[in-house]
Amino acid sequence: MKLLNRLFCLVMWVPATQAAGAAPDCPLAGTWTLVAADQLLPDGTRVRDYGEAPAGLMMIDLQGRYSVQIYRSDRPRFTGGDKKSGTPAEFEAAVFGSSTHFGTVAIDSDARTLTFSIAGAAFSNWEGTQQKRSYELNGDELSYRVPARPDGHIPLSVWRRLR
Repeated sequence: MKLLNRLFCLVMWVPATQAAGAAPDCPLAGTWTLVAADQLLPDGTRVRDYGEAPAGLMMIDLQGRYSVQIYRSDRPRFTGGDKKSGTPAEFEAAVFGSSTHFGTVAIDSDARTLTFSIAGAAFSNWEGTQQKRSYELNGDELSYRVPARPDGHIPLSVWRRLR
């Protein structure tokens, strides 16, 4: 089955690279569901970053286009039912309870890094930037580390490929 999967990726890779001018890497193509969205603290402790049961989805196509959505599952609803009339606390919870972005991703298998070229993001400061992340791929489980935040905390995302 692995041989057939690799052959399929190779067959799809050649025309895609000629048409798009980009070299996709098939091992990450697919739909992924979020398993964990944690932080590694400077002392090595691992804590939840988006609550006990975060929800999320990541999709990557054969050309390296991607979309990521991560949400706290315990985000409070807006009491007024309209996001335009939310309270400061509701807006804060909405912003800090989600992380979304899309663009293209390049994979360096030798260096074990992903480089996200972010076209759009809920946090607009990320737009037009590139972010490099170290990753591990074990079967259908992908994990990557986001560069350290100013406080030294390192976000860690763990994903499982949907079949």
